[in-house]
Amino acid sequence: MSEHVTGTEAEVASHVMVVDDDPRLRRLLQRYLFEHGFRVSVAANATEARHTLEGIQPDALVLDVTMPGENGLELTRALRESGQDLPILLLTARGEPEDRITGLEAGADDYLGKPFEPRELLLRLKAHLRRHQPPPPTDNLRIVRLGDKEFDPVRLLLSGPEGNIHLTGGEAALLCVLARKPNETFTREDIAKALDMTEIGERAVDVQVTRLRRCIEPDPREPRFLHTVRGRGYVLKPGL
Repeated sequence: MSEHVTGTEAEVASHVMVVDDDPRLRRLLQRYLFEHGFRVSVAANATEARHTLEGIQPDALVLDVTMPGENGLELTRALRESGQDLPILLLTARGEPEDRITGLEAGADDYLGKPFEPRELLLRLKAHLRRHQPPPPTDNLRIVRLGDKEFDPVRLLLSGPEGNIHLTGGEAALLCVLARKPNETFTREDIAKALDMTEIGERAVDVQVTRLRRCIEPDPREPRFLHTVRGRGYVLKPGL
């Protein structure tokens, strides 16, 4: 059974679930995040995490990759396929760039190699939670047409003829950044800064673009709306 801790603040704090088979690390992160204003649930494996997720909806997930049984990558893929769009930060002893890309391709938002400083985890969690917040209303944010789909950058909602189309928080945030200035080229560095992804690397931007194209393009291999500008970056070109 998973453990659960709640704070006593008057405001409702963000709720983070930590899933790791190391009991010492679970206790450390549980206490550290709680002391910094989060509500925290913990689970020792994917089975416990799934059981807990049936009853609660956390705001973010910190997930170990190398757990026995269903590992973190497999759980991440399953959660994304089921429509979960909460930020997912993977923890692993393998911190090579290609390992990070594998995690991002599975649907994770971030990747932190062990050992790590708890403060770095805290800062990254806060950044991803900010990124998943809808932007404040502004006259510059208008509905964007993408063929038979529409994107509302205020509500972070993509819809089509058959209803709403699921976007993860990262995909919605990327589309919102591009939709603020349609037909303007954004460098990978610009996008990484806007999405608080600088620490992960600009290659992570390419992964997010690939995932977003699967949601908005009739044929992701021949993009009509989200174009690559060779040697520069990406541009969103709305249209019918």
